[in-house]
Amino acid sequence: MKYTKLGNSELKVSRICMGCMGFGDAKNGQHSWTLDEEHSREIIKRGLDLGVNFFDTAIGYQSGTSEQYVGRALRDFARREDVVVATKFLPRTPQEIEAGISGQKHIEQMVNTSLKNLGMDYVDLYIYHMWDYETPLYDIMDGLNRMVKAGKVRYIGISNCFAYQLAKANALAEKEGFAKFVSVQGHYNLIFREEEREMAKLCAEDNIAMTPYSALASGRLSKHPGETSKRMEEDSYAKFKYDATEQQDSVIIGRVAELAEKKGVSMTEVSLAWLLTKVTAPVVGATKLHHIEGAAKAVDLVLSPEEIAYLEEPYVPHRLVGVMAQNTRSSAKEAHVWSTGNQKIERQ
Repeated sequence: MKYTKLGNSELKVSRICMGCMGFGDAKNGQHSWTLDEEHSREIIKRGLDLGVNFFDTAIGYQSGTSEQYVGRALRDFARREDVVVATKFLPRTPQEIEAGISGQKHIEQMVNTSLKNLGMDYVDLYIYHMWDYETPLYDIMDGLNRMVKAGKVRYIGISNCFAYQLAKANALAEKEGFAKFVSVQGHYNLIFREEEREMAKLCAEDNIAMTPYSALASGRLSKHPGETSKRMEEDSYAKFKYDATEQQDSVIIGRVAELAEKKGVSMTEVSLAWLLTKVTAPVVGATKLHHIEGAAKAVDLVLSPEEIAYLEEPYVPHRLVGVMAQNTRSSAKEAHVWSTGNQKIERQ
């Protein structure tokens, strides 16, 4: 495994971040492929053995049971100071807004709940899961800064935002002396490269780490055209994100398969090796041992400039999908939502 600094922080992270959305009590989730605790622990243990020290979860994953599984496994298999734990918080609910709960109070409650779920005294990276148009930005940044000052959070990150929003938030933080976002977790992979328009340029200039999700496009970049899996067949949200561009994406997927065969490696390794030339640490979901094993191998695969160009050449612009397509105040009511406990939240 290789390691690097996470943006403008002192966190030393593995080049692969284990995405833990697939862990948690299936009764509290919407995914038939969600893993129980025994199998989640097995994958987390294997990741640690391979040198992965960076783990990403969220309070919204299976009503907090993902955080619980991750926390218990890391307590049993690793020293706290040897791992970097990231979790994410949700916007205020309509009920909280109606009750007059401020953004600052909401964040404090979210942090405390996540720390209880994780069984930890602090999180290394606390991530603003999606832009909250109903809460003033000052309240968000002030609330996060208070948690940093309280020692409950070491650094803060953001997910599912536009480049102008990240720039605006960090400018406010600099003006007020608040903690600034050191990382951004957006939708970015070989068949969805819209982050290259503005976000990647902002991050390069300001040394903000990119830790993208959907690194393998929900498995599409790890399988030959026509191949499928239970998750690909049953994950309606992934189908919503990728089915409309399946034909143009298949050209790139075919080139991944071609290069993988030529180099004697897996498609996972080729796809992630490409992404590793662009970002700090992709978030790679793992629900089977070979998922994390293939991801770890990608760190050592070097693609030539010609191979990178060959993979990139067929790409055509894509429309925004998922949370980012809905990331405007006017379309908030029409956003795709799913239940998490007694809350309705927009889906990542």
